[in-house]
Parts: sequence; structure tokens; C-alpha cells
Amino acid sequence: MSASILELQDVNKVYRPMRREPVHAVRDFSLTVNRGEIVALLGSSGCGKTSVLRMIAGFEEVSAGAIRLGGRDIHGLAPAKRGVAMAFEGYSLYPPLTLKENIAIALKSQGIGREQYEAKVRTIAQLLEIEDILGRYPSSVSAGQQQRVSLGRALIREAALHLLDEPMGQLEPQLRAVLRGRIKHFIKEQRLTAILVTHDQTEANALADRIAVMEEGRLQQFDTPEEIKARPANLFTGTFIGEPPMNTLNATARLEDNLLKFHLEEDVVLGYPEDAFATGLRDRLLELEQVTIGVRPHAVKLGEQGVSAKVYANQWLGDQSHVAMHFAGSNLISVSHEHVPVVTGATVDIAFPVAELHLFDSRNGTALSHGGDPVEVPPVT
Repeated sequence: MSASILELQDVNKVYRPMRREPVHAVRDFSLTVNRGEIVALLGSSGCGKTSVLRMIAGFEEVSAGAIRLGGRDIHGLAPAKRGVAMAFEGYSLYPPLTLKENIAIALKSQGIGREQYEAKVRTIAQLLEIEDILGRYPSSVSAGQQQRVSLGRALIREAALHLLDEPMGQLEPQLRAVLRGRIKHFIKEQRLTAILVTHDQTEANALADRIAVMEEGRLQQFDTPEEIKARPANLFTGTFIGEPPMNTLNATARLEDNLLKFHLEEDVVLGYPEDAFATGLRDRLLELEQVTIGVRPHAVKLGEQGVSAKVYANQWLGDQSHVAMHFAGSNLISVSHEHVPVVTGATVDIAFPVAELHLFDSRNGTALSHGGDPVEVPPVT
């Protein structure tokens, strides 16, 4: 049996195709999801992630391409014939039914006994902390409670695929943090396959086995949360993933005095031993007119001999310091898990170890190297 259960092949979505200005929301999107996997579609508003989810569910037509679930083409089937369960961002509960009846509506077609029916509903209600409101109607509960009922209605279904559209967007942060762990455990325990749409990096990192980062309708990178952060495929992914975002600096690379030097704005120069970079990478950097240096905030080392920056803000957040600096014509953030005793206006020494550098082609944003090692970007599957 194949490990994959869902395949999207060159899927496109064009809204208003016959109008003067059609909207190409999804472009040549290809993705494979394995059985038992949780995949997050992550991106900013309008990037196309919800359109992808709705095409899988059957609520939007596919303009081009194919969607296969369990080896069969489903992009031409009605939603009810696809074997897909979905929790909507807009809840879509049935007003005349109680919350319990909304959750259990899918169980009626399964012909299960009363005892099993009650046990399933009770398990979902306890999971989502809504046991005490099951007898109430949708109009009498909060938006967050309605959202949990919508999520419960999807999770209780027996389906080949579960689609979750911003499933916790209306919940307060503390409850969201609790439910993330429970929901992931439930999905894994029940051996479900799920696709989650979210713009929340924390949610994607906490729930997903792999994350598909999207922008302007295109898939930017599809990999584990750890790999995306450590080895972003391009400048967009590098700066989109991570909080605070990756620092970026425009530079020109030159070989001088047996050092590979990066010339930044305001005559700032970063110098490294030339053998710290692979030969092929070093030659590539020298060929390019300009590269973009990326360095994560936690990798900006304060107080180490290197170059100077001027502090314009220092925030202690209770468990970490965020020090903001003017450097080489840019703003730079350093994050430390210790209290950093520097004052606004102070000049500090900073350093960027080679092992923490991410280098990108400034022309197209393609990653060139991470930690001095050249990038070989694998195909997206």
C-alpha cells in the first residue's frame, strides 16, 4: 500500500476567468500528503491556502490540474462523495439543532448503537471542553464555542481526510495552547490524516508534521518545521518563518587578503576565512553582483568582537531580551534568553558566526547556502 493518500498535481484556481482582470489565486500547486500525516498550509491572508483546501473539499472547482484521494480522482466529484470531513472557519452549524446534535450529525448515517454514539460524542466534548453546553443551541453560545463544535463535528467523522480551516482562530491564547496538544494527540491516536490551514506559525509548528509555505498562490517550500527554519529554500520562507523575523542585509562578496569579505552599506565589512565556505559556493558568491545575508535574531552575538551597531531599543519580555539596533543601513534584532544590560543610544560589538549565516541570491531570493554549505534544494513532493 502506498504511503501517500492525497496528491495534488499542478492545481490552479482562477476566479472570474472570463472577466477583464481574472484572479489567479493558486498557481501550479503540487503536493503529496502521506497517510496519518498532519500537514499545515501556512501563509499570509490571500496567499491561496483556503482556496486549496476548498478545492480538495469540493466547494471550489479546479481550474486546471488534478486532485487524487486514495488513488482516485476526486476533483470532479460532489463534496459528499469525496470522503472528506471539514471544519469551516465560519462554523456553518445548523441553528435548529443543539450543539450535541450538530457534533453527532455524521454518526446518524453510520448506523451505530446508542451507547457507542454517546461515547463518541462524550470523547469529542471532553477533548474540546464543551461538555457543559451540549444541550444549548448555536445562537446561545460564543463564537469560540461554536468554532469548537464545528471542529468536533469534523473530528468525529470517519473520513479518508480531515480538513481544518483556521480551526482555533476564535479561541483565546491559553485555550488554544491546551487544545493544540490534545488535538494532535487525538489525530495521531485515531490515525487520521489532516490538512490544516493557518496563518499562525505557532499553530503550524505545534500541530504539523510538515508545513507547506505559500505566497501569491505558489508553494514556496514543503518540509518539516525544523528543516524550514534551519534551511529555508528562499528569502521569502526565511523571513516569513520565525519570530522575530530573520534579519537581512544586502552585500557584495569579494575575496581580499585571503578573506571572503561581505561589503555592506555604510562601508561596513564582514570578513571570514575563505575556507569557511565550500569552493563552489565561494566562486558562486564572487560571481554574483549582490547577495542577501540572513541571520536569525538568536544568532546575532552581542559583545563579541566584530563590528559595531547602535542600540535604539531594548525590551525585556520576561524570558528574553530583544535588542534592536541600527546597523549597516538596516534595523537588526538580537534575541537573548538572558537580561542584556545595554541602554538606548549605546554602541555595541556584534558578530555573526559563519555557522549561522543564510545566503540568498538577491535577484530571485533563491537560497545559496546555510552555515557555509551550498544548498541543494530537493524537489517539492
